[in-house]
Amino acid sequence: MYVTSGHDTEIRLTIEALVDLVNALSDAADPDGEPVDVRTLLHEHRFSRAAGASAAAIDRIEERIGAMIPTLGGLPGAEPEPTVAWINAQLAGIHITPSLTAHDGAELHIHWTPSSATFDDQAIADFLMALAQELCDHGTSRFGTCAATDCEHLFYDVTRNGSRRFCADPRCASRTHTAEHRSRRRAT
Repeated sequence: MYVTSGHDTEIRLTIEALVDLVNALSDAADPDGEPVDVRTLLHEHRFSRAAGASAAAIDRIEERIGAMIPTLGGLPGAEPEPTVAWINAQLAGIHITPSLTAHDGAELHIHWTPSSATFDDQAIADFLMALAQELCDHGTSRFGTCAATDCEHLFYDVTRNGSRRFCADPRCASRTHTAEHRSRRRAT
């Protein structure tokens, strides 16, 4: 049985939030894409302070993550050294002052920024620190790109055997499996 600590779970949840945000913002950048409700997405991913964050802070998260999309989208297969250098450069721009806190019904957890930091600095620090820990533990091996022919979404694979092939959109796996099945039937 695969057991994770609370710390591992928090890292996983934070990276999954980042991956969902990257995919949603990438889709929104498409001329036919729909706008992203960053506040709701973050709130759904347990960023409890997103609900009360200023519109400016939410806009800055969208802008900052949008600027990171090329690097984050390149995580599958990326070499650790340039990724480490990139994360370190990003972290250098944020005032990091770790402290333990429990608020808004959440269990005790680490805030990487002081309580006076803007919500966008807090969220970006959480994302970067989760990525930093993931790189220390697993490199970039858990990141992948959806195997569906018409999808380039990023995914984070926490399966025991690293077998994930598709993003979170169930249509990608379904379309691909259906096409593979039809191809096998035609071949027989």
